[in-house]
This record gives sequence, structure tokens and C-alpha cells, in this order.
Amino acid sequence: MNGAQSVMQTLLDSGVEVCFANPGTSEMHFVAALDTVPRMRGVLGLFEGVVTGAADGYARVAGKPAVALLHLGPGLANGYANLHNARRAATPVVDLVGDHATYHQRYDTPLNTDIRSIAGTLRGWVRCSQSSAGAGADAAAATAAAQDPPGRVATLILPADVSWNEGGRVAEPVPLSSPSPVGDATVAEIASVLRGGEPALLLIGGAACHEAGLRAVGRITAATGVRVLLETWPARLEAGAGLPAFERLAYANEKAVRQLAGISHLVLAGAKAPVSFFAYPGIRSEQAPENAETHVLADTANDVVAALEALAEIVAPRGGPALTETAGRELPSGRLTGRNWAEVIGALLPEGAIVSDESMTSGFFNLQGVLAAAPRHDLLTLTGGAIGQGLPVAVGAAIGAPDRPVVGLQADGAAMYTIQALWTQARESLDVTTVLLNNRAYAVLRWELENVGARTSGSRAGRLFDLSEPDLDFVRISEGLGVPAARATTAEELAREFARAVAEPGPHLIEAVLS
Repeated sequence: MNGAQSVMQTLLDSGVEVCFANPGTSEMHFVAALDTVPRMRGVLGLFEGVVTGAADGYARVAGKPAVALLHLGPGLANGYANLHNARRAATPVVDLVGDHATYHQRYDTPLNTDIRSIAGTLRGWVRCSQSSAGAGADAAAATAAAQDPPGRVATLILPADVSWNEGGRVAEPVPLSSPSPVGDATVAEIASVLRGGEPALLLIGGAACHEAGLRAVGRITAATGVRVLLETWPARLEAGAGLPAFERLAYANEKAVRQLAGISHLVLAGAKAPVSFFAYPGIRSEQAPENAETHVLADTANDVVAALEALAEIVAPRGGPALTETAGRELPSGRLTGRNWAEVIGALLPEGAIVSDESMTSGFFNLQGVLAAAPRHDLLTLTGGAIGQGLPVAVGAAIGAPDRPVVGLQADGAAMYTIQALWTQARESLDVTTVLLNNRAYAVLRWELENVGARTSGSRAGRLFDLSEPDLDFVRISEGLGVPAARATTAEELAREFARAVAEPGPHLIEAVLS
């Protein structure tokens, strides 16, 4: 058994079942190991950002890591943006990066790169295997490290000779760590704050955005009146009819400040203290009032759900949460706008869907409200703000939950970063319906141009945000990548095409042209 085979078998024994890959010469023995370990599923992405984003999406819904197989430092660099998003989502990802043979590295060949330094900036776990005999143990350690609460990117660097040399040994899985419990004294202190009568707000994130956490929070707010906000970009939010619904902290800084205005206490449960996404001239970075006191019920390494349930037992021992009901909505009509496209999706979303949302400005203001009363679903959002996440995350989600429909809500500009993900959807026959929102612009940048005070009436700046001249034809692009596509310019057309697409197996794309 060579080193690559021992790594492959160890990963499988440790619960890793899918390898998203864009390999090169240094990874060939790992690729060949797919035939000796056939239970490991290999999925090809045509760009490394698709590979890393798909590994993120898979882990978010499957609850266990996938492998992202990348070629040397440049491959890692190409996939970095979606590894950044995975880090911000606290997603367990095993990032396997091939390297030149150990004896070859001293020649500084064209692709020679300091892989360890690049991977180190992800603030996760990094190790370079030194021998074929130890590579299996390194793979077991990487898999366990990726799942350390709350989850992280674990990068294992595998030199080519470590892969091809014989003497590889399969290693036993490493026992996994559990989230740290929150002490009774901390829970009691937070209960006292919520009962104290001063205005308080509970900001929740991470696992608190799953059903058990939401139900506990619903009990707490029903009993105490504490206001609740979700973190702006939940990695996975369980939402829809039958669950408590809470507003998300706004992306727009001025709205977020208004949401937090007037509070005396900010209680954090699996979320970080809120700050503006960017700095703006003359405006504070912190969004909570300066005189508000911050309390931490549970940080990202704690068992936040258990802490919320313990808090609910103190403040609401017999109370229940308020639950949303499915709203009967009439379908809108007329030309598609930034508002009515979301109403179509909310009315027709299939039960149990997974929604990968990278709708950007087209969804910032309208999508949350309509989805809250839609049928039960999971929402995966743009956690790290590096665009190009939506299409690859939909790929991973569809592989991680093959019995559930996946709906991708995708902005046009962000789509072009990783449009190759459509090819993987077609090749793997994934049940993904993509609604691509075409407003022919990086509209968020037009908005931010004003926010940062860089006002201009000139046309040259505007051309850097304009995606027309020539227009992108997403129907033809999608069909060229193997995904059937249609175009909708009215709400009626979008409703017809969306209903048809979610009813048929396999991938589909609908280009929704917004007026």
C-alpha cells in the first residue's frame, strides 16, 4: 500500500465519503487511489473555487467533512476565497494539497510555492506529511482537527513521493472533541440580565440557528420580551413554517445600528459582537450603542444549544415558542422587479428545500420576509462575503442531501466567479434549480460607492460596475455547460419556469431578468 492509498482509506474510515477535486500531476497517486477505495466518491470541479465551495456546502448539510483536493500552491490560491467562506461558516473541511516530491522542492520549479504559509492564513490546522508510513495518521488527525468545535479548515500537504512510496499504513480515526459546556453560573447571570427590566437584545448564531436552538430562543423571548436577532450570515439557518422566525442583523450598517438602538444589554449566543462589514468615514465600527453592556452566554466553541435550553428552563420553565405558519400567498404579476421575484420563490418553494442564497442586492431587502413563512427549508448564506460561493455551495448541498431539492438564488456578477459549477451539476445529475438574478450590474458596489462617500457623477467609474455592453447571456452559458435553461422577464414566466424546474429531476437554470 502506498501513502496515497493509506490516506484515502483512513479518510473513509474517519467518515469522509466525498472528494471534490481539481487535481494535477502531484496528486495523481491520490487520484489513482479512488479505484482502490471505491466507496470514496470523486467529484470533479472545473475550477478550484468550485471544489472548495462544494466541500463547504456538503459539510454544512451533511454535518461531516468532505475533502477538497487541490494542486499545489496555485490550486490552493485559486480555491482560497471559498475556503475563507468555509472558515467564517465554521465548516469542517479537509483541504488536501499535493506538493512536489520532497527531493524535488530544492530546484524551485515553476509551480513551487510556500503552501504552508498560504494555508496558515486560514487560521486552521496545517500539517505536511513527512513519510508514507505516517501519512495515514496525518489524515486521521486532519479529519479530527476539521471537526474541532466549532469546525475549521484542516490542510494536509502531501508531497508526491509520500503519496507514491510504499509503506503506507491505515490509521484509526481520532476521537472527536465535543463543544464545551456553559457553566450554570453563566446561565444564571444571563437569566438575571433578561429579568432585570432593562432593554436587552439576544444575538444568536452557529448551531443556535438550528431547530432546537430556535425553539429555545422562542421560549426565552416569549417569557422575557427580550428582542432577538440572528447573525447576518448564518452558515445554516433552519427556517419556515413550524419554527420560530427572527429577523437577521442587517448587512447595511445604518439599518443594523437602528436594529440595535436603545438596548442596555447585548447577549451573545454563538455569535460575535456586531461590527460593520466595512469601515465608513466618520462612523463607528461597533454597531451596538456605546453604553450597552455585552454578555457572552456561549461563544462559538461552546454548546450553545444546551446553554439556550438551560436558560429557557430558568426563565420559561413551562412556556412554548411562537411558531410561524405557512402564509397563503397570491402569485405576483407583471415585469420582474427586485421585490416580486422573491415573492414568487416564497410562494412556490418546495417543502424541505435547501436554499443556497447569493442573491446579493436583489435579496438583501426582500427575501428574508417571504422565506420566513415559506414551507420548511434550510438556508445557506454567504458567510465570509467572498462572492462566488452560491453555485458551488449548491453543488455540495445536493451531494450532501441527495433526497432534498436544492434551490440556488444567484446574483449575476457573483455567478461569473464560479459559473463552472453548473458543469458539475450537469455531470453529477444534481437536483439543483438555479434562479439567476440578472440586473446587469455589480449593484452592491454602486450602493457602496455612496456609502463610503466616494460620490461621482462621471461615467468612467460607473463602467466598473456595469455588466452590460455586452450583456451576459446566461441561458446560452448554462446550456453550454450542460444545464437546461430558460429566461423569465415577468413574474408569471418565473412562476411557470420555477414550478416546472423543481418538479423535474436534475439541474435547471432560470435567468430572471430584473427591470
